[in-house]
Amino acid sequence: MQSEIIRVMLADDDEDDRLFFREAFEEIKIKTSVTTLNNGIELMDYLNKPNIVLPHILFLDLNMPGKTGLDCLREIKANDTFKDIAIAIYSTSSSDEDIEETFVQGANIYIKKPHDFVMLKSTLSEVITLNWQYHTNGLNRDNFLLSI
Repeated sequence: MQSEIIRVMLADDDEDDRLFFREAFEEIKIKTSVTTLNNGIELMDYLNKPNIVLPHILFLDLNMPGKTGLDCLREIKANDTFKDIAIAIYSTSSSDEDIEETFVQGANIYIKKPHDFVMLKSTLSEVITLNWQYHTNGLNRDNFLLSI
């Protein structure tokens, strides 16, 4: 994955969060293509279009109106077409219940949204450079929550 462009997608209803996310990737020295979507309905409509190129990593906000991140996670995991997408839950929530539920539903990692731009860049860089095959093979609750 290092030599090719890493396709990154974010579904988040917060316009500022989408802007900071894109800006962080512009400053990270990793080849990425970033797509942002405004909500879960837009995300699922996009993913279900024929002949689209799927993202390598999907960052999914939990608390979106209409279709929540958890709703999207369930739909994605129920569709074999999306089996190769790594899903990073990306939320302001640090509730044990949210963390546990997304783990049980098959997300690959849980990230609490950083509060400053430097931490955001560091966090996103860490997630993008993970060896996902290794990371998901040994997945347990201890390495599910990303702590930087």
